[in-house]
Amino acid sequence: MTVLSHWIDGAPAPAPADSRLADIVNPATGVVSGQVPLASAELTRKAVASAAAAFPGWRDTSLSRRTQIVFRFRELLNERKEELAAILTAEHGKVLPDALGEISRGQEVVEFACGMPHLLKGGHTENASTGVDVHSVRQPLGVSVIISPFNFPAMVPMWFFPVAIAAGNTVVLKPSEKDPSAANWMAELWREAGLPEGVFTVVHGDKEAVDALLTDPQVSSVSFVGSTPIAQHVYETAAAHGKRVQALGAAKNHMLVLPDSDLDLAADSAVNAGYGAAGERCMAISVVVAVDSIADELVDKIAERTRTLKVGDGTRGTDMGPLITAAHRDKVAGYIDAGVEAGAKLVLDGRQVSVDADSERAFLNPTLFDRVTPDMSIYTDEIFGPVLCVVRVDSYDEGLALINANPYGNGTAIFTNDGGAARRFENEVQVGMVGVNVPIPVPMAYYSFGGWKNSLFGDTHAHGTEGVHFFTRGKVVTKRWLDPSHGGLNLGFPTNA
Repeated sequence: MTVLSHWIDGAPAPAPADSRLADIVNPATGVVSGQVPLASAELTRKAVASAAAAFPGWRDTSLSRRTQIVFRFRELLNERKEELAAILTAEHGKVLPDALGEISRGQEVVEFACGMPHLLKGGHTENASTGVDVHSVRQPLGVSVIISPFNFPAMVPMWFFPVAIAAGNTVVLKPSEKDPSAANWMAELWREAGLPEGVFTVVHGDKEAVDALLTDPQVSSVSFVGSTPIAQHVYETAAAHGKRVQALGAAKNHMLVLPDSDLDLAADSAVNAGYGAAGERCMAISVVVAVDSIADELVDKIAERTRTLKVGDGTRGTDMGPLITAAHRDKVAGYIDAGVEAGAKLVLDGRQVSVDADSERAFLNPTLFDRVTPDMSIYTDEIFGPVLCVVRVDSYDEGLALINANPYGNGTAIFTNDGGAARRFENEVQVGMVGVNVPIPVPMAYYSFGGWKNSLFGDTHAHGTEGVHFFTRGKVVTKRWLDPSHGGLNLGFPTNA
């Protein structure tokens, strides 16, 4: 059986013979397609040392050359994205159109990073004091670690590494061991684009590798996306070891639907945002907050559309694929059980599986609950599956209060035709990313991605201007060149006369 390699010093690095191994499973078929090595702390430190050794040369490579390589990576990615999409579908299970969409969103960040020469421009002040000039620059940090989740094996790494690399950092990527092959495919693409050895490194592994990365003294920054408990661990551990950290955690995204909204648009959006990628999105809408006067009609419209979805193998023209593993499928099914036991109205039962696939083990059909209350686990927990909950409220104010009381603040949306209500919601809601008649408000790459409250640990969001600032640090230079006629030393502290 094929064992995936790590990627160190710009080339595949076969795992040592005594490496622990994990199976790579196609969740749509149940077939083991290969194995991934789980790096030891020793091998992880070796990978970091390679990235650290490559940093001085890459830092001093001209901006023009760096951006040429990033642009070449963009061109190669655009030419071959169907290859990468096939890998995503085979290992994650998402349908092919969704895989291509993931790649396109990641490519937006690559294109943003091609503008790094403009983004890194500093400021200059002439004669700040007599004969004294001041200028500012932004310089790269060093070795940047990226720890990415299983749900977006291509897009999430691309939130970070194009900006980090274009800014002059070297990168060590630790992908999810559940769908690791996309990382190696992108490493090959970087090599073909002309990236020097050691600038992009891939280490496969589990907690042992992660903890080695978080504590390695040669690592300068850590970017993470995953569950809130792990995000908090990553943030606290890495920060305690002197690293800059952005750790994006869990979400419970609400969609508030007001009585004046276009209910067909709202229903379409709820289905797309709730069940796309089998609900395994940190930006998935998992709670529809419906004003009671239109809740019955809205639930009927959502149910009608959901019943038409075709579930199965993502290569067979289906609308929704499997969950990442059979174990996760069972966990999500357990939440459905809990919702029924708690008294929520089960409108559509996803445990009644009907799929077009060779194995049903990792599949659930879309599930819809109505009359969910905030004390139920299907409301409080991030389920990360195709489970959509409808909570009824009497008014805009009650809906807003519900959203703001939630411990997560990743994304939210409001559906209304009232500009005043929308503007008020934008101002009052305590969430980092807001959509108005847009169900998944993922910003374009030149804006920054990230939530509030327990959805983010650290104060810097991904990509956009904040991403550039995360992967660089400012330096201010004050300088004076003495006129040739200067007649002696002056060791006094400079002042403005």
